Amino acid sequence: MNAEPRIALNPRIRAIALLGPGAVTTAGWDALVPDDEPFLSHAFLAGLEASGSLRAELGWQPQHLGIFAGERLVAALPTYLKYNSHGEFVFDHAWAEAHHRVGIEYYPKLLAAVPYSPVPGPRLLVAPDRSDAEALKRELLDALIEAARASEIASAHVNFIAAPDQALGERAGWIGRSDVQFHWHNRSYADFEQFLAVLNHKRRKEIRRERRQAVSAGWHFELRHGDELSASELARVHALYLHTFADKGNYPALTADFFAALAAALGRRMVAVLGFRGGRIGAMALCLRSRDTLYGRYWGSDEPTQGLHFEACYYQGIDYAIREGLSSFQPGAQGEHKIARGFMPVRTHSLHWIAHPGLRDAIASACERERRWLDQYEQSIAAHSPYRATDAHAD
Repeated sequence: MNAEPRIALNPRIRAIALLGPGAVTTAGWDALVPDDEPFLSHAFLAGLEASGSLRAELGWQPQHLGIFAGERLVAALPTYLKYNSHGEFVFDHAWAEAHHRVGIEYYPKLLAAVPYSPVPGPRLLVAPDRSDAEALKRELLDALIEAARASEIASAHVNFIAAPDQALGERAGWIGRSDVQFHWHNRSYADFEQFLAVLNHKRRKEIRRERRQAVSAGWHFELRHGDELSASELARVHALYLHTFADKGNYPALTADFFAALAAALGRRMVAVLGFRGGRIGAMALCLRSRDTLYGRYWGSDEPTQGLHFEACYYQGIDYAIREGLSSFQPGAQGEHKIARGFMPVRTHSLHWIAHPGLRDAIASACERERRWLDQYEQSIAAHSPYRATDAHAD
C-alpha cells in the first residue's frame, strides 16, 4: 500500500500545507473559516503541527486538500493520514476489527477532522463569496475518495461535520453516522440566578450545593483571556493538563509551546478558568470561543475537591457565556452527568466511505440502527429534563 495519498482528480485540487515552503498563508486559510471558529483557524491547526503536538509518531500525518481558482484558495478540507483512531472521538474500533477479520488493513485511513477536538462545525470550507459552494463541497468529498482509492486506502472519514454537509455527503453515497453531545443554550439570561430559576427545584438545589462545595473548601476563581495570561500562568495551566491526563492514563499530546502559541494567536478567543487555593493555582479549565459559542476543552487539577470539576468546567463557563452574551456552551464529548446541570442533547454528525462493499453495507446498517437508538435515547432524556415543565423548550 502506498502510504502517501495521491490527489489526481483535476488540476484545481491539490495537496496543500499549512507550514513550510509553499504553504497556504494564514490569511488565505482563515478567509475560508466561518464565524471566527478557533478550532479551524490557521493558528490552531498549524500550531498543532509546529509545536510537535501532532506528528506521524502520534498517528497524524497532515494531508490537507485545497481547491484553487487560479492562485486563490477557494475551498479546503483539513485532512490527515491516520495510523490509529486516537484523538478522534468518533469511535470506529469495531470497524477496524471487522476489516482485520476479513484480511484488510484498516490503517492508515484518511480523516478530515480537527485533531483532538470533538467540536461540531463546518469541515468542508468554502470562501463565503462563492455561489458554487455546494459544488465545491462535493469536489472536496470526491477528492477524498479519489485519494483513498488511488492509494488503496480502505476508508475515508469526515468527523463532526455540520448537519447540512452530512446530508450533502449522504446524497453523494457516503454513510452518515450520528452521536449525541450535551450543550448548554443561553435564553438571554441576565445572570446565573436567572438560569437557575428555569430549572426544577431539585436541580437548582443541587447546583447551589455543588457551587458551595468549592467555595467552602477555600477555592476562588479568576478568568483570563489568552492575551491576559502571564508566562507563569500558562506554564501552570499546561502542567495541570499534563498531570490530569497522566493521572487518567491518557497521553497528553499537546505541548507547552502549543498552549503559549495559541494564547498569543487567539487572544480573547482563549479563555482560562484559574482556580486558586492557598495562593496557588491548583485547578484550571481551558476553553476557546467563537463569536457566539464557548468550547470547553482541557481541564486539570492536582488538588481533588468535591464539586471542583463541576465549578471549573461547567458553572464558571455558564457564568462567562451569560456575561458575554454567547448563545451556547459546548463542554466537550459524552457525559450524561451534564444533563442535571442544564446541558441538553444535541446531535453530532460524521460521514464515512468504506471501500469494501460488504463491509460498507454492514457498517451502513449499523449506523442506521445507531440512529434509531439515538431517537429513543433523546426522547428518554427529554422525559427527565432538569428544566421546569414551563421551560421544557430549553434544550
